[in-house]
Amino acid sequence: MPFIDWDSVPSREIMPGFHGQMIHTDRMTLSRWRIEAGAALPQHAHPHEQITTVLDGTFEMTVDGETRTFGPGMAVVIPGNTPHAGRAITECRVLDVFQPARDDYR
Repeated sequence: MPFIDWDSVPSREIMPGFHGQMIHTDRMTLSRWRIEAGAALPQHAHPHEQITTVLDGTFEMTVDGETRTFGPGMAVVIPGNTPHAGRAITECRVLDVFQPARDDYR
């Protein structure tokens, strides 16, 4: 299935305020999120490399102790096993790419 309409991908609330749609391949996961204003992502780490891009809104992220606020068109690259956390300043739409695939999101 090479062509996918995001509107046909089911959404589910992975944690409070984080509503995600996931597309998986054998080697990567693409996640489109709608994040409620004020929703917080607790500090955590995972073996997956991650690239987060803000599509709409303002999101604050802390990666390995460094905190930045970013908006549309900005991205953060998170190496595997690196502690990170985040918080939606406003309602946001965010796109995450993970490699390898996130089996916990299947």
